[in-house]
Amino acid sequence: MNDRYVPINKGNYSMDSPEREAQFEQNRGEAWSQGYAEYRRSWAENPKQQQVSEWPLLVDIELSSICNLTCPMCYTTTDRFKQSVDMKRMNFDLYKKIIDEIGGHVPAVRLSLRGEPTLNTKFVACIEYAKASGIKEVSTLTHGGKLSGRYMRRVIDAGIDWITISVDGLEDVYDSVRKPLTFSDTLERIKEIKRYKDERGLKRPVIKIQGIWPAIQKDPQRFYDTFSPYVDLIAFNPLIDYLENDDQIEYIESFSCPQQYQRLVICADGLVVKCSNDEHNQELIGDVKKQSVHEVWHSDAMTRVREMHKQSRGFMQSAVCRKCYLPRMTRDDAGQVDGRTFVVKNYTQRIQIIGR
Repeated sequence: MNDRYVPINKGNYSMDSPEREAQFEQNRGEAWSQGYAEYRRSWAENPKQQQVSEWPLLVDIELSSICNLTCPMCYTTTDRFKQSVDMKRMNFDLYKKIIDEIGGHVPAVRLSLRGEPTLNTKFVACIEYAKASGIKEVSTLTHGGKLSGRYMRRVIDAGIDWITISVDGLEDVYDSVRKPLTFSDTLERIKEIKRYKDERGLKRPVIKIQGIWPAIQKDPQRFYDTFSPYVDLIAFNPLIDYLENDDQIEYIESFSCPQQYQRLVICADGLVVKCSNDEHNQELIGDVKKQSVHEVWHSDAMTRVREMHKQSRGFMQSAVCRKCYLPRMTRDDAGQVDGRTFVVKNYTQRIQIIGR
């Protein structure tokens, strides 16, 4: 396919300064700087070259498909999700089976997907086991509700490298989106993490916060000023059609998905979906209770996914891809922080109203 559009990190954007972005990357990969540089190079180049590595670069491991919040823009609140997904916590023996195979081969794992990972009672043990098995980067995405006191210190001491915390807006806006969490408590937890890192002289875990753009667009400067003293990077996401309300979707004609060259995505019950954007288990490609990670990565099912995306408009063959944000057209809006203008790539034909 000529002039393929292969979005590498579409959907999540920094509002931070180039200097802070560079420091974030340096701290993130400091413990394995040479390997980290190769990992990031492969993350971008393998999809562009359609190069299948021997092992995935990242394995997403869903420690919990359950969440204890009911955010209005989230698909986990819908009847469809509850009916199509086995909502559970991953069994620790299954987790160990995965890590025992990929340790020393796969550089990174992400211990989250659809639910809240800290609801898995073995969350700390999962971090420890991955690090002891040779995984270079262990990361997670969390609402941060449990990251305080002794539990927070145990998570950091276990060796996690990167924590992303969802922070949707300030004060009343945050409280309305992330209830029963409150903004004041979440800000204090983030300050507490910063204090603990400073006391111990730690550069990792790097802490990134991200919020949906409509929750912060009225005053991104105040959002930035509130959190920049305490975190390593501040980012945002244009509101995605996770509730599947959009019926007029404009596509980038030459789209080709990068994910099948980057990552393998394992759900809490061991089922493997073709990508991290299959929220409802629509297109399964394997089951690590019965197969190895290596086998699924090189399976006929995954090969068919790759071949589909090599075709012109091949993504239109997939119900998952047709609803995905990656092939959607965007328009360039603008935000400003500290006199710096950054681009907000909002999706066309997409209402940026929380819950719609």
